[in-house]
Formats: sequence, C-alpha cells, structure tokens
Amino acid sequence: MLDRLEKLDQELFLYLNEQQNPFWDAVMVTVSNKYFWIPFYLLLIGYIVWRYKMQSIPMLLMAVAGIGLADYVASGIFKPYFARLRPCHDPELSAMVNLVRGCGGKFGFLSSHASTGFALAVFFNLTLSDRYLIFKIVLVLWAVVVSYSRIYLGVHYPGDIIGGALVGTGTAMLAVVGYRFWLRKYTRFQHKPLA
Repeated sequence: MLDRLEKLDQELFLYLNEQQNPFWDAVMVTVSNKYFWIPFYLLLIGYIVWRYKMQSIPMLLMAVAGIGLADYVASGIFKPYFARLRPCHDPELSAMVNLVRGCGGKFGFLSSHASTGFALAVFFNLTLSDRYLIFKIVLVLWAVVVSYSRIYLGVHYPGDIIGGALVGTGTAMLAVVGYRFWLRKYTRFQHKPLA
C-alpha cells in the first residue's frame, strides 16, 4: 500500500513538474522566495494591529506560535525522522526533474513552505470575522500557490505538500485554541469594535 502511494506521488510529481515555461519559471521562483513576502507580512501585521488594537497582541503571538510550531514539526521532526529524499536528490528521479533553481536540503518530507503557509492561512481563517471572507479566500489561495511552487521548482513531492498543509492546519487549530483561551482569561484583550 505504501509503495503504491509513493509511486503515485512520484507520478503526480513528474506530471506537475513538467508543466513549465520560462515565464512561469520566474513567477514560481519569486513566489517561493520567503523574502518576497516580507511586505505582505508587514502589511498584515500593521492591519491587524490597527484593526484589533489590544486584541492584536494575543492574535499575532498565537499566529507566530502556530507558524513556528508548524515549521519545527516539518523541519525539525518529520524531515530527519522520515529522511525522504527530495525529488531532485532522488537518484531514480533526479534526471527527470525540471529543476529551476537549486535543490535545497537533502530531505523534503514535509514541506516547510506548505506547513507555515497553511498555518498562517488557517489561523486567520478561524480568527477573523466572516466579513473578511474575500481576504480569507485570498490567504488560502496564497498558501496553495506557494505550496504548488515547490512542486513546480522540483524540490517537493505532492505528498510533502499535502502532509505539510495538514500539519500547518493542525498547529493553526492549536494556536486558535490558545488564542481563544487567552481572550477568555484576559478580558482586556477582547476587541472593541471601531466606531
């Protein structure tokens, strides 16, 4: 069963990875670059602080905790434990991989990009009110595109992405529980609507 899943993962990877052209190469390299998103993160933090005032303190702290935990679980626990080679390091596949720019570390299961991206997207989907529906959808689409870029660039299997997304979702849910507990325990952090 596991062998069949791994084979399916490799076949899906090869299919998705071969869908390339120079325009999308540049786009995916940019999308995958964590430094490219710094202005987006700063705008998000600024907006949360402006909109939620005191409540932004536990919101942002718990978001960072969820994202940090997702990264630790993916890179600090799963990658060394499972030691699954990235497709670009796998001797059976490396000759067939369209590697756009660099291969990265030796092991790829789980994807840290997927775990942290989904941790951020799921956390804010669960904490922001429903009137931010479009923004919530944008966050999920952003996490999907960043995650897909890792397959496109040849450094992760789809299974690495799915596993990372599940871990990020789980740590985001834990962070939401912590955030809601914080709000119940310390009422001064509860949000007062803007006039």
